[in-house]
Order: sequence, then C-alpha cells, then structure tokens
Amino acid sequence: MNQFIRIRNFRILVISLIFSNCASIKRINERLVPEPYTYDRSIPMAYQDSKDTTNVADIKWREYFSDQNLINLIDTALVSNQELLITLQDIEIAQNVINYRHGLLSPTVTAGGAIGFEKVGRFTSQGAGDASADITDGKKVPDILGDYFGGINASWELNVWNKIKTFKKAALAKYVATTEGKNFVITNLVAEVANAYYELLALDNQLDIIRETIRLQQSALAIVRVQKQASRVTELAVKKFEAEVLNSQSLEYDILQKITEAENKINFLLGRYPQPVIRDKSTFFTQSPRQITAGIPSQLLKNRPDIKRAEAELYATACDVKVAQAEFYPSIRITAALGFQAFNPLYLVRLPESILSSLAGDIVAPLVNKTAIRAEFNTAKAIQVQAMYDYQKVILNGYLEVATELSNINNLAQMYALKNQEVETLTKSIDVANELFKYAKADYLEVLLTQRDALESKLELVETKKRQFNAFTNIYRALGGGWN
Repeated sequence: MNQFIRIRNFRILVISLIFSNCASIKRINERLVPEPYTYDRSIPMAYQDSKDTTNVADIKWREYFSDQNLINLIDTALVSNQELLITLQDIEIAQNVINYRHGLLSPTVTAGGAIGFEKVGRFTSQGAGDASADITDGKKVPDILGDYFGGINASWELNVWNKIKTFKKAALAKYVATTEGKNFVITNLVAEVANAYYELLALDNQLDIIRETIRLQQSALAIVRVQKQASRVTELAVKKFEAEVLNSQSLEYDILQKITEAENKINFLLGRYPQPVIRDKSTFFTQSPRQITAGIPSQLLKNRPDIKRAEAELYATACDVKVAQAEFYPSIRITAALGFQAFNPLYLVRLPESILSSLAGDIVAPLVNKTAIRAEFNTAKAIQVQAMYDYQKVILNGYLEVATELSNINNLAQMYALKNQEVETLTKSIDVANELFKYAKADYLEVLLTQRDALESKLELVETKKRQFNAFTNIYRALGGGWN
C-alpha cells in the first residue's frame, strides 16, 4: 500500500484541495507508521476477520444500541453537552480564521478623512520656502496651516512565493482538524453516556441482589434465634448472623450512593441538573450485545476522527513550514491613494487642484540579522516533526485500543459463562446449607460463608455483565463509530 487510505467525504476532499498546492513538502512515507493487516491473530476469528472489511463502526449509533432509554439519553447529550458546545465554538473560530486569511489575498481598501494643523519652523527648508511664497496674490503662507483630506487608501501585498495562499491553506487544514475534533468528542460522548448507563443498570441489579440477600439473611437470623432459645446454638451464632445482616444493609446504602453518583454523572454529560434517569433495569440481563466485526486495521484511518484530526494537523504544520520559509524571501507591496486634499476646506471642491493621487510599490527583503526569521523557521519545522510523531502515536494507540478490546470481549465471554455457573452452584448451596443447619448437620459458620460467597458471586456476575457492555461500547468507539 503506497498511500494512506483517505476518507472519501467532503472534508477529506477539502484536505486534498488544500494540500495539492503543498506538493513541495514531502509527505510522510507509510513505512514510518507500520500497519499490520490484522489486529491480533490470537483473537478468535469470531471477533475479527482479516479478509472481511465489514466494520461495526459503519453502523449508526442508533442502530448499534438497542435500548431506547439509552438512545434518548444520547440524543439529549448531543444537544446539551457543554464540552461539545465548546467544541462547536472552536469550529466557528477556525472558520473565522479562514475568512481572515482569505481576506489577506485581496487588496485592503479604506475610506475616510483627516484634519490636521501644522506650523513649521521658519529656519527649516520648508519654512524658508514658504516665507516668500504666496497662497494668493499679496498674501503669505499662514504660520499655522491646515490640512484637510478625504478619500480612499489601498494596499496589497502580492502573493509572491505563494506565501499568503499557503497561509490560508494552513488555516483550512486546521479547520478540518477542528471539525474532526468535534467528531472525536461526539464519539467519546456517545461511549461515555452508554458506559455510565450500563453502570447504572448494573448498580440497580446489584441493589436488588443485596436486598434479596438481606431478606434471606434475616430469615436465617430468625431461625438461629429460635434455635438459640432451644439451646441448639449459642449467642455467638446469633451475633454472627446479626453482624452479617448489618454488613449487607451497609452495602445497600453504599450501592444507593453509587447510584446517585452514576445518575449525576449522566446528568452532567447531558448538561442538566440532578434528576432521575429513566431506565429499565430488567433489560440488563436480557439484552445481548451485537456481534462484533472489526474489519481491517487500515479502516481506522478513515473511521477514527482522532486519526483524521492528527493527519489534518500534520499537513497544516507542513504548510506553516512553507510560510516560515517564505519569510526569507522578499515581499512586494503596492499602495495607492485617491482623494481630495487642501489646506482650506473650501478648496476641497476646487478641481482638479485639490485632487490627490498616488501609486507606489516597495520590495523588502531581509539582508542581515535573520536570527528571528531562522528561529521561526526552525520552530515550524520542529512543530511539524512533533505533528508527525503525534500522527504515528494516534494510529498506534487506535490499533492497540481495538486489539485490547477485542481480546477483552473474548475473555469476558468466557468469564461470564463460568461466573454464571458459579452463581447457579452457590445459589443451590444456600438451600443445602440451610437444610443441613436445621438438622444440625452443618454449623452456622458454613451457612454464613455460603451466603457470603453467593452474594459475592452474584455481584461479580453483574459486574462481569457490565464489563461486557463496556467492552462492546469501547470497541465501537475504538473502531471510530458513533460520530457519523
């Protein structure tokens, strides 16, 4: 592959137009950013296919997520999230910079007037000449002479060395980078809202598990108290069961606090003040994440907004180097003026005597002491090298994120299956332990430990399920989905 894969949309078309005139700046050769053909051959082909270019990143986020409550939350976030609104203003700023630099290509024309008064020294060359000159017959030049002007002035710096156009192209590239930055914010925002939503559903289910456990523990505590009255167990057993109930009740309040924090996190992402988040906790275990197709690594170049932003910034720095280089060359400026000028305002309308016109051109080139210009040029080159390394870093980071999440999805699927079996086994063991305890074939410690192990395994099962949803959300973000 001799060239990077380019995004076939309007913004990348803009990039192509921008940088077609920057041909003198060498592009980054692809060998500087090695690109593997697959993410990881150790990952089962169920999660990647090196020959299939189908990619879940091409799916709209409304179709990728099936929970309507989550879709409604994301809709609100895309309208009201403050970070996204700030980024939209960055785009507005970048657009204005383009307009400003476009204006530099055209002449600057101003219109206005001026009033001034001047008294020259009598012994100056001008004063000596004015002493014998008459304005009208029989009158000398006044000591204080007025100056009235009205007209237009124009100036225009010629676009030699293509400096001004390249200056504009750099602004265009930065505008594209800002636009891709907005897309990157959208991608992360969609993922953040989804992950926070799944965290909230997980906490809801963990709360139900803890409350059910408290009910079972209180039932067991009642039995132990009866047995204590019958002298079958000691007061120690009663206290142990009471402590276990109290511990579970404290966990309940801990989960309630986490639910509040999760709701407020979502409300912050949605740009609104604290309020309940509408959700259906029963869908947590009934929903199944969709099948993942990761495509091939080269697709990251056209899907991930952060990679496209880094690419645009790289080309912007290349144009900045050309602009800095052009500072070593002469600049040519043309100035002109046309208007009316007189020492008395009544004479402004006397034509053609009061007409003022001028046309001048100047050429300026640095000859000595180029230290400042050379420093600016070297700085621009250093920034370009930084942008190149940043581009490589972003591509590498994108590849590693996808490879990590693909592996994560595979391992979590295995973990969830095993954890589910563990929960089923421990749930059955609670009934067995309680039954044995009734007939004095098991002591109270075995009952307590069985209940505790069952509670922990159920909570871990919920956590594993949440991590599965997070992984499927993160792989969607890592592949560059959600912004389009």
